[in-house]
Amino acid sequence: MMRITIRPFQEVRLLARPSRILRPFSSAARTLGTAETDTSVSSSSTASSSSRIGRISESLIRPSPTPHVSATEDKTTVSWPDGRTTTFDNYFLFDHCRCPKCFHSKTKQRLKELNQIPDDIRPVAVEVDNSGVHLSWSTSEEHKSTFPFEFLRRSAYDPPLSSYRDATEGRVLWNSKIAQSPPSVVYEDIIRSDDEALKSERAILKLLNRVHDFGFCFVNNVPATPEKTQELIEKIAPIRHTHYGGFWEFTADQSHGDLAYSNEGLPCHTDTTYFTDPAGLQIFHLLSHPSPPGTGGTTLLVDGFYTASLLSTLYPTSYSLLSRLRIPAHASGTEGTMLRPPLSQPAFRHDEKGQLTQVRWNNEDRGVLGQGWSAEEVKGWYQAARRYDELNKSEDAEYWVQLGPGTMLVIDNWRVMHGRSAFTGARQMCGAYVGADDWSSRRTALTKKHEIRKKSILDDDWSVGW
Repeated sequence: MMRITIRPFQEVRLLARPSRILRPFSSAARTLGTAETDTSVSSSSTASSSSRIGRISESLIRPSPTPHVSATEDKTTVSWPDGRTTTFDNYFLFDHCRCPKCFHSKTKQRLKELNQIPDDIRPVAVEVDNSGVHLSWSTSEEHKSTFPFEFLRRSAYDPPLSSYRDATEGRVLWNSKIAQSPPSVVYEDIIRSDDEALKSERAILKLLNRVHDFGFCFVNNVPATPEKTQELIEKIAPIRHTHYGGFWEFTADQSHGDLAYSNEGLPCHTDTTYFTDPAGLQIFHLLSHPSPPGTGGTTLLVDGFYTASLLSTLYPTSYSLLSRLRIPAHASGTEGTMLRPPLSQPAFRHDEKGQLTQVRWNNEDRGVLGQGWSAEEVKGWYQAARRYDELNKSEDAEYWVQLGPGTMLVIDNWRVMHGRSAFTGARQMCGAYVGADDWSSRRTALTKKHEIRKKSILDDDWSVGW
């Protein structure tokens, strides 16, 4: 079982590239009970690699660009000046050739089919210079590929060069002390005149970077009207339409069969677990809640990645079960709507590198468990879920904030859970969903355009497809 290391959270500094994550408080470990002594993980579990939550990449090593490269009939080996060696299957390298015959530089798409690659493809000549590795191939027609060193470092798989696995770079795990300095931007920086479009884009990128880093961000000074709120959201990314509509306004009128449309308190949860592809961003703006006479309605935020990191450290077997066992979810309270994804998913989902990518946690929308599970897995899942629920409801994890008109809240729904306390009085909210792919694409495109974060040393053709 891989273990994460997390530094204690003392304060948040809103840096362009935050570089720290949190270590579970020792007091929290004592309060929450004794950690499991059995750290075994089922061979079918993903948690042996998936418990690498929020891992910050090692300092990038920049060796001189003169590795030694050799090739055989099956593989090509790169020996780096720092002493490391990586091996590539020849088929893999030829498949990733980005010469004009193989890759369209305008559309950034492959032009070569897999069945066009000979089974016995191999380099017949190898050259190395400052621009990279040049391979001439054993094809009937002359074919030469050039691979930049940075591509070979980043794509290495046998073994992987972990120094270049930086997908979670900048992520900051947080707890209740985020209240000391929560991430925020201001409305006026985003909504600008047409002749200040570049400044507006930089402000949007600043917002999305903070959502990426912290899982949420406030936008202050937003005019308290539905029209201006919708304009702001559409400036950030396309609104996702669902059975709730696109941009929505709601009060506690039960117009939809969902507890959000009531005045009851809601425990922390992620939204739309009943979608095959849950919403990426959840965006709220409290337009009005006169107080008095209204009371309550305080917003709750919990960093699901932070509490998952605690679970991984304290109860690794429980983390494994929540990473492996698939939980059905449904939305059946609105007439004419019966949502139940054909593919159920576990509470914790991980990317191809084993890093935690998504938390799907909604007790209210959870369906009937146990299909295809063993009796031991049913019992184990309930124990794991209770432990995770306890961590989420701890004083250490809960960040409570009273929203008011003029403050829009943007939440990464794949990471940060939200809830609220019960309320009285007339409370009017508006907001929208944004797809995960849409806001990620917007952030990546703006980063590339404005080069605010680490500039890639790969050229345009080689910087895509990761």
